[in-house]
This record gives sequence, C-alpha cells and structure tokens, in this order.
Amino acid sequence: MSTDEELRCMLMRGGTSKGAYFLAEDLPADAGARDDLLLRVMGSPDPRQIDGLGGAHPLTSKVAVVSRSQSPDAEVDYLFLQVGVDRAEVSDRQNCGNLLAGVGPFAVERGLVAARDGHTSVRIRMVNSGDHATATFPTPDRRVSYAGPAEISGVPGTAAPVVIEFERGSNPLLPTGHARDIVADTPVTCVDNGMPTVLIAASSLHVTGYERPRDLEEDLTLHDRLQRIRLEAGLLMGLGDVSETTVPKLSLLAPPTNGGAVMTRTFIPVRCHTAIGVLGAASVAAGLRVHGGVGQDVARLPDNGGRLRIEHPTGFLDIESEIDDGTPGAAPVARRTAVVRTARKIFDGTVFPRPAGAALHP
Repeated sequence: MSTDEELRCMLMRGGTSKGAYFLAEDLPADAGARDDLLLRVMGSPDPRQIDGLGGAHPLTSKVAVVSRSQSPDAEVDYLFLQVGVDRAEVSDRQNCGNLLAGVGPFAVERGLVAARDGHTSVRIRMVNSGDHATATFPTPDRRVSYAGPAEISGVPGTAAPVVIEFERGSNPLLPTGHARDIVADTPVTCVDNGMPTVLIAASSLHVTGYERPRDLEEDLTLHDRLQRIRLEAGLLMGLGDVSETTVPKLSLLAPPTNGGAVMTRTFIPVRCHTAIGVLGAASVAAGLRVHGGVGQDVARLPDNGGRLRIEHPTGFLDIESEIDDGTPGAAPVARRTAVVRTARKIFDGTVFPRPAGAALHP
C-alpha cells in the first residue's frame, strides 16, 4: 500500500461520470481509514472541492476500487464509492454503471487482466451488489484504445465503444412485489434492475418533466415531496432508513420528445442528473415494460425489439432491455440488459491527498 502522502491513481471518465480509479492494494484495508483518505483525495467536505480531485458535483466525486476477483466467476472485483461533496461521507450503498465502463480498461492498464489482440472482454463482479457484468472494448496490438467512433449524449466528441452486458441480478425486479404502489399519496413503480429506482409520472407531481435540472432543484415544494417519497419508498423496498444514503434514485417520467421511449429527470438523490446513470436507465427501461406500472401511462414503447431510447436533459441513452412478464401470477424478471458506453483515461500518476488532520474552515 502507498503512503497517504502520495498515492497511485488514474483519473478516468466513465460514461457521463468522472472518477478516481485505484487498485485495492494501494488503499488502506480498513474501511474507515480508506474513506478518510479518499475524502482528502477528493477535497471533501467542500462545495467546490477546491483542494482535491473532485469536480464539485456528485457525478465527478466518484471512486472505483479494483482488484483481482475473490470470486471464481469473475476476473476483477469493482467496488464503487460515492464521495460526498460538501459532506464528509463515503457511501458504498449503490453501484455505478458509468464508472463501470472504465473498469475493464483500467484492469488491463494495471496488469490485472491480459489484453487480447483485437478486443478484450473482462468479467466484473460489482462488489456493492454482488452482480456481474462483462465489458468488451478494443485492444489492438494488445493495448487499450480509447479512440473510436462511439458517441454518447452528455460527452463531447467520440471514443471507443465499451459494450457492457449485465447478467440477471439477484434482487427481485419489483422489490415491493407490486407493479404499482401509492407512496406519499403518489402512484409509483419501485424497480431494481441493478439500481433501486422509483419511477414517478412527472404530471403526478405537478411538473412537466421537461424542466431544466436546476429549476427542478430549486423547487422547494417539489424537493419536500420527493424527499417524502424517497423515505417511504426506501422502507417499502427493504432498504431501511435511506435518509443518509443515495438510493433509491427517483426518476420522473414524461412522454418522449425526440423519438425515444420516455423523457426522464433523475434525482441522485436531491441533485437532478443532467443525464441519467447507466444502471438507473437499466431500471427505468425494465420498469417501463412492467405491465401495470406507472410507465405504461407515459412511455411509447416500440412494437418489437428490445432497444429502448431513454431521453434525458442532455440527450439520450440507448439500452437493450427485455423482461419476462408474461406468466400470470409470476413475478417479472429481467432477461437481458446491455448498453454501449465509452471511457477515457485522463491522467495516470500520483495524487497527493490533503494532509491528515488538516483544519477545515467554512
């Protein structure tokens, strides 16, 4: 393990997020010491994160911890940690499908997985949930290539495609056992296809679902209503008291405007996402296909094929989503979930954390 005065680190963009990637062996084994170190690396707690790597937003205050897998069914383990921005907290209560896009390339770069000539597939165990995914990306001449033709909304330019195929998760698709629940006097569908998510028709909250994220964040009446929904839904979904966690996510649904299946505004948990997370989109897509769910009143699903286009404030995310929902009396289950993302290495080197015990002033 490196000393906390200097630490080997790779900064990567994964999908529409950005985070610091570390080998587990380079971090303290004790979770408390690790979290303290990561807060100092990212510059938290501070709304600007001016003294660290964080970008003053939950989407840019993330950490991936990667190691050779302890499971015979995977090659690498990936632990996602959400680092608070203006709060001294580090959460492992959720996965992150965006940073997942960089895990395979990082594993090759660090020598955990040998690259193949052409394309390399890496089977990844997501430690937060125990679920598995396989990431496939180009490795010409057995080296990771980040350049390519793939475009994703929310990221300028193009990059090499990273195809992520998710295996069926261990959690029930409908954690409450119902396609529709009434939570805080609001019809919702609670779904978990890799990310606990509450689907809500925007119209039921007296908003359109097309507002700018900032405008939704500044709506104090909406904020209070969403907080009530999240706390009550968390209990119904078996997540317990979620007042200090980032799950479940809340996704407001509105009819699509650009040929997609649905328009979304997603809260993480109080900031409104300028796009949508991969696993959040996976849960939205599966939830739209649940017979009797709130999405059926809003979405425009294609007549055939498994690809759904999930619209969001800065574009869209295409996701392959199929569920088994045809047997009377049987609980629906996710059959297939896959998505194309991109990732890019931004820097690889040494990060110098803020000194331990340094006084913090507002």
